[in-house]
Amino acid sequence: MKIICLILLILPAFSTLAQEDEKVRDIVESLAENAPDETDLSELTEKLAYFRKHPIHLNKTTPEQLKSLVFLSAAQIGSFFNYLHSNTKLLDVLELQAIPGFDIATINRLLPFVTLNIAEGYDQLKAKSLLNSGNNDLILRYARLLQQQKGFKALPGSRYSGSPEKILLRYRYQFSNILSAALVMEKDAGETLFNKKTGMDHLSGHLAFFKLGRLKKLVLGDYSLQFGQGLTLWSGFAFGKGPDVTSVAAKDAGLKPYTSANEASFFRGVASTIDLGRNIHFSPFISYRKLDASLKALPDGRFTLSNINISGLHRTQTELKNQRSLGQLAYGGAVQYVSDNLNMGIIGYRSAYQHQFVTGTALYNKYAFTGKQLNNTGLHYNYTFRNAYFYGELAHSLGSGWAMVNGAVATLSRKLSVVVLHRNYSKNYHNFFSSAVGEGTETSNEQGLYAGLNYSPIKSLTWSVYTDYFKFSWLRYRVDAPSSGYECLSQLSYTKAKVFKAVLRFKREQKPQNPDAGSTVAGLQKVIKQSYRLEWNWKPTPKFSFQQRTEIAQYQKGNKPTETGFLVYQDISYAPMSSRISGNMRLAYFNTPSYNSRIYAYEDDVLYGSGSGNYSGKGIRAYINVRCRPFKRVDIWARYAIYSYSGVETTGSGLDEIEGNKKAEVKLQLRYQF
Repeated sequence: MKIICLILLILPAFSTLAQEDEKVRDIVESLAENAPDETDLSELTEKLAYFRKHPIHLNKTTPEQLKSLVFLSAAQIGSFFNYLHSNTKLLDVLELQAIPGFDIATINRLLPFVTLNIAEGYDQLKAKSLLNSGNNDLILRYARLLQQQKGFKALPGSRYSGSPEKILLRYRYQFSNILSAALVMEKDAGETLFNKKTGMDHLSGHLAFFKLGRLKKLVLGDYSLQFGQGLTLWSGFAFGKGPDVTSVAAKDAGLKPYTSANEASFFRGVASTIDLGRNIHFSPFISYRKLDASLKALPDGRFTLSNINISGLHRTQTELKNQRSLGQLAYGGAVQYVSDNLNMGIIGYRSAYQHQFVTGTALYNKYAFTGKQLNNTGLHYNYTFRNAYFYGELAHSLGSGWAMVNGAVATLSRKLSVVVLHRNYSKNYHNFFSSAVGEGTETSNEQGLYAGLNYSPIKSLTWSVYTDYFKFSWLRYRVDAPSSGYECLSQLSYTKAKVFKAVLRFKREQKPQNPDAGSTVAGLQKVIKQSYRLEWNWKPTPKFSFQQRTEIAQYQKGNKPTETGFLVYQDISYAPMSSRISGNMRLAYFNTPSYNSRIYAYEDDVLYGSGSGNYSGKGIRAYINVRCRPFKRVDIWARYAIYSYSGVETTGSGLDEIEGNKKAEVKLQLRYQF
């Protein structure tokens, strides 16, 4: 009740995010559900915010650039260039309505990020323009839990070596669409800001040039590589199955600078994309990084390892010992033929490691990678023919297995579009840089068939549905036999102009798992997860908007009783046009019997701090975000968020355990643009 009263008292003083950021927020929230749990969405948010200020020139854009607008499907991008090829150029952005597959909702999303004005080029690249016309963006962020975690207490043995603050510094420079530079420094809670072994806990940066004659891209420092459907070479953010059924067709961006604070998913070195003429592009790269890994010493002084740690946490003595203990060298390239309606490419590269991988004793690890070097090759394609988009990739880890994916997206009419996808990943396919669509956490040991459709009988109503059947020919973690399962989703969306939107969704997943410890049941047990969601968004006036969601999650394993959990939350936003102060808030009540029936929901945060909230247990969740703009180029964010659990004496586990039933976090962020 104290939390409720606090929110009601503070509400009149706040407004929501400024309207120039509202479009970005809505898109990120809708796409966050396609991402894996607890995915860092800052890279996506930052990219959309950039195009908000620097719109894409539609008559001079490329397929690669439009793929950065993640809400556009691969089929829509193909249709756009087919239309542009037939009509030479667009005379007005509203002409997008004439392109097959571009509905009103898609066009409304697209308009803030595109233009028909001429962009700046290298002829404006002078010392004075670099200083006066470039965009400088400096962000400082501070966050910490208000309660003390067990790991920060004076305990014998394992404890956190650093302070409880989480600190981020990020600087980015951008000149038009031809030059960028960035520097990111971060420390997590429990880490020291500097240590003798590595210096700054996490330091990332890049310098990138674009459109430099034949040299389309050149990146020095940290970068991402995304080609094909993610089978052969992919790092960084990737979508999977979700309410947008066309999201299973990956939109590869090729080479791009890396600006996220995520410490695992990037390359470090030099990479470029060179235009060889006749629509042929060559992208060579070389990368060397020191990764976190758990090593085992052998009697002869050599070391072996079984896996690479990707958490990025260096808090305890064990985590510090594993920090940057494994050297990784990767080098190779991709050759692509790129035109408006056809993209074909071949990829080849080698990844070499300082120490040798060995498999564990568990039987499911029988086909895992062993050795110190891995060579990967792949072929990928996508082709747009009229209103159909075909795509696929064939990948091979030399000396072991194969992986293949093929699919098609077709716009059958203005009301109906369909997608089908078939995948086959052999149990001995190995790849450290793969992120293809699938049910498993790794791109191996899986076969599947996916089919989905979007149907809009009227402009205001859309029905999305998909079914995905998958099977595993070999054992998996906690699954001691070959197995199979399925996942399905059905969603009905109703939209009335920009005033009201309602969503009704059902999702079900079924797959087997080993019995729980101590169970007398033999063989695999069926695990069923399903959820029901009702959500509505209402904006009665330009100042006020409301979002409400009710979600029920069910979990059943074998013959055990079904667990049923639920979440109800209310978001309130108030947005006066001329206010220097803005903010938003949420009040949620959740009740789930265990972690198995947990519910994830997108939460607003400070700029570039967006993510998913984990609602597990029983209690109340509330947060308040405030943004203040005291000066034209300065923004200050403040966030207070709290979990208040019922019927518990502690929260968390291990070194993260907190005495009491509350877990509160404060976050402050300063942004200076100059």
